[in-house]
Amino acid sequence: MARNVEIKAGIPSSAFAKLKERVAGLADGEPVLLKQIDSFFVSQKGRLKLREFSDGKAELLYYERQDLLGPKTSNYTRIEIDSAAELKSLLMASNGLLGVVAKRRELSFIGQTRIHLDEVEGLGTFLELEVVLDENETSSVGMAIAEELMNLLRIQPSQLISNSYFDLLGGNIER
Repeated sequence: MARNVEIKAGIPSSAFAKLKERVAGLADGEPVLLKQIDSFFVSQKGRLKLREFSDGKAELLYYERQDLLGPKTSNYTRIEIDSAAELKSLLMASNGLLGVVAKRRELSFIGQTRIHLDEVEGLGTFLELEVVLDENETSSVGMAIAEELMNLLRIQPSQLISNSYFDLLGGNIER
């Protein structure tokens, strides 16, 4: 499984434009705009979701991550999908659909970190950092990078969120 260290923070809509400016000043290039629909399915452990993009592409993601405030390690597997509709139908029939999250995402990169500036339907505006780790890097390396970026982007500990967007929309999975 691949690994990353991630954080999620709630950003007041009044501060979102200023945060975009800070990200743009640090980013390796121009942001990519993505519209995503994430469908969550029943899974015996971890999370299983099908992410559909507005260009017709999709990916199936399975991940395991503790719901903690601050930087946390996520173990994940991602598979690109050619036929999202067929797979979605199969997963709905075999596993059951838990819920859906729709968002507009601006994706930027700062070194090995993916920066997500998200506008989530029904929730508001958020920042996600995903420090992608190579197989030889420890989680502590990723946590140090995440904390440094939080400081540079002026993300306060009080803004951190432990749960997923799905959970925040009321779809918490009890195990």
